[in-house]
Amino acid sequence: MARDLDQPVKPANQRGAARLAAVQALYQMDIGGTGVLEVVAEYEAHRLGQELDGDTYLKADASWFRSIVSGVVRDQDKIDPLIRSALQEDWPLSRLDSTLRATLRAGTFELIERKDVPVAVIVTEYVEIARAFFEGEEPKIVNAVLDRLAKQLRGDTKK
Repeated sequence: MARDLDQPVKPANQRGAARLAAVQALYQMDIGGTGVLEVVAEYEAHRLGQELDGDTYLKADASWFRSIVSGVVRDQDKIDPLIRSALQEDWPLSRLDSTLRATLRAGTFELIERKDVPVAVIVTEYVEIARAFFEGEEPKIVNAVLDRLAKQLRGDTKK
């Protein structure tokens, strides 16, 4: 059923759109060496809730987007070793696809910083983002890594 465009977008949907945009921005920064201020400004001005090259970006929670992108950049030296510890021994972080790496970094950041968001929501959202980009094993990797990290970082993952 098509959504009535006059109805407001629910905050949860705006957070999901912010998560997707954050993964795209982190990917762009990783590939192109773009700085955090530049990429955040570009997304807020030209992408979040906008049409670009025929694609319409979903309305997103801009502050949630900024929080994820800037938090991942700020805490990357803490986030990357955590992800590395949750990967199989023969899988260095550098071996992962840039989009997968961005997805795991954003999800790990939220597990660390957003204790107000249930683990199940974070894991489900980032698995869905992985499914948007990949058809193979990557969504399963996101699920497994974030689940391991949730247990390590939060203990009881039912919270």
